[in-house]
Amino acid sequence: MISVIIPAYNEENGIASTIHEIQGILKKSSMEGCEIIIVNDGSTDKTAEIAGKLGVRVLNHPHNIGYGKSLKTGITHATHETIVITDADCTYPFEEVPTLLKDYAKGFDMVVGARTGKNYKESFIKYPLRIILKFLVEFTAGRKIPDINSGLRIFKKSTVLPYLSTLCDTFSFTTSLTLAYMMTGKFVHYHPIAYAEREGKTKVKLFRDSLRTLQYILQAMNYYNPLKVFLLFSGLCIFLSLLGFLMSAFLGLNSGFLLGIGGLLVALLSLCFGLIADLLKQIMHK
Repeated sequence: MISVIIPAYNEENGIASTIHEIQGILKKSSMEGCEIIIVNDGSTDKTAEIAGKLGVRVLNHPHNIGYGKSLKTGITHATHETIVITDADCTYPFEEVPTLLKDYAKGFDMVVGARTGKNYKESFIKYPLRIILKFLVEFTAGRKIPDINSGLRIFKKSTVLPYLSTLCDTFSFTTSLTLAYMMTGKFVHYHPIAYAEREGKTKVKLFRDSLRTLQYILQAMNYYNPLKVFLLFSGLCIFLSLLGFLMSAFLGLNSGFLLGIGGLLVALLSLCFGLIADLLKQIMHK
């Protein structure tokens, strides 16, 4: 038995197709006893009305509050222990869920559909930003991550509940969930899926949501492994220091030499602060 949770905000163009697809696949896989929960996040169109006519459970937020908050609402109200999250815009192939469930049954704490294809790369601007954020998440987690914020995931309700208060309420929910699981030693598996073109207009604000994601990555570093925040800053200072020394050597600029010395000193101080922060974290967790 699984609970399928779908956050929806003004998705009247794709919500019916999404529900019909999921219902058909659940029936085909002999999983008719499962529940589908639509979390209507204050939609101003007919999303809730359409969903309500299709025999699914609809939970309503009085106003729009965020993707992550919608998932939290769905998770806390879910009947079954096994949670599947997906989107309402027809981008994720729900037919892959039975395969993901087979992987999940092998003992993983979370199984994620790693997006592939031209629709995943999307715009010339979005793809480089995604690469930068992916690098930071992989640096934080200490492992390769094929897709840091995929919205197709399977996990246990009892496992995720203790993390909910620390997870993001907006589009960075899945990124913060990835880091929470990996930084606490949970087993996470990725399975490649084809990512389709969305129905309707995206709700993601590129730069605003990228900055929010960056904020939560740094918060996760600071919460789970504070030393890495200071290592990151130290690395930046060392890079600027080397740049200063090169300016001094090739351009004869005294200011470059001063920049180099200053960068090395700040890098050393950052490393010392990082070691102290890491020691305090260990003391507090005892």
